[in-house]
Amino acid sequence: MSAESTPEPGITEPVTTGPQQRGGGRRRKAAPSKRRKALLATAWAAAGVVVLGGTGFGYVYFKLNGNLKSVDINQALGDERPTKIDNGSENILVLGSDTRSGKNRKLGGGTDDGSARSDTAMIVHVYKGHKKASVVSVPRDTLIDRPACTDTKGGSHPAASGVMFNSAYSTGGAACAVKTVESLSGIRMDHYLEVDFAGFQKLIDDLGGVPVTTTKAIADPQSHLNLKAGTHTLDGQRALALVRTRHGVGDGSDLGRIQLQQSFVKALLDQVEHVGVLSNPKELYDLADTATKAVTTDSDLGSVTSLADFAGGLKGIGSSHMRMVTMPVQYDPANPNRVLLQKAKAELIWKALENDRPIPASATKGTAAGEAKGVVSG
Repeated sequence: MSAESTPEPGITEPVTTGPQQRGGGRRRKAAPSKRRKALLATAWAAAGVVVLGGTGFGYVYFKLNGNLKSVDINQALGDERPTKIDNGSENILVLGSDTRSGKNRKLGGGTDDGSARSDTAMIVHVYKGHKKASVVSVPRDTLIDRPACTDTKGGSHPAASGVMFNSAYSTGGAACAVKTVESLSGIRMDHYLEVDFAGFQKLIDDLGGVPVTTTKAIADPQSHLNLKAGTHTLDGQRALALVRTRHGVGDGSDLGRIQLQQSFVKALLDQVEHVGVLSNPKELYDLADTATKAVTTDSDLGSVTSLADFAGGLKGIGSSHMRMVTMPVQYDPANPNRVLLQKAKAELIWKALENDRPIPASATKGTAAGEAKGVVSG
């Protein structure tokens, strides 16, 4: 995805960075209102399930609670983290992982070896009042200095210089991914959310697909995506192919793919708003069952009630209240398939988020983009 300079806060597309890092018994309404939507369809569905549980279907809660997987990030990272700034804002690291195990083996490609990488990474900053958000995409191909870290099983992993950003997750899982983002930005991540390929695909199918409009034809033999210019309702398989494609759009880089991902996230949020799934208990259950199976959270969000509380705090945020940008990067002169962090511009983003302010347009002006902006819209 590429950098944008929209005046409102929003979600950022993953951008490549360089080897530098910064230190440090109620009845439901017939349908949800425009404001009752969460940043993630996963959390939004979980919130609905908790309400449903209060109407005599409490067993559903226990079933869904058992679906959730969580990791104790705080225990793994200890005290060597940026200080939490208590100003009413929240920072969430959202990862899309391409684990090669189980149902994800065929979707991820390769063998069932249990390996995994962070295919998509977004730093979501929810502003005080929870009415707006900024999202910064971190390109997986960004070359960084990865800090030493301890994973959630107690394993130690040494620091490494000039490695790709997504190596943090493949090396030490969620804890090392969080540690790397905090080292890069100097900002503490309050929460962690991860969704895998199989869960993402089924979630889209349970929603009935997501409508998007393509301004150009997209043909990518590697992701097996073929879309003519025009409006399409993407099922899970094609939606997954869209957010993974890179060779059929723009300059063929990860930055172009990030632009597609950002556009699709907005279309997904709009679809969650209009589908009215909470008015149908069967559809609600199916969606929530899929969502809670697909997501891995930090331990603070590791129950349906906690996840629902979290979702409730995000219900006023829609796609029009998000600013989506990509971390400022430039192409690596030594390898066009890699990107380097533009440290001074990135610092403008980190300072803005740290102070709970909008990201300035100057932070993304003149940075590498990917040339796929506007190819897909909701």
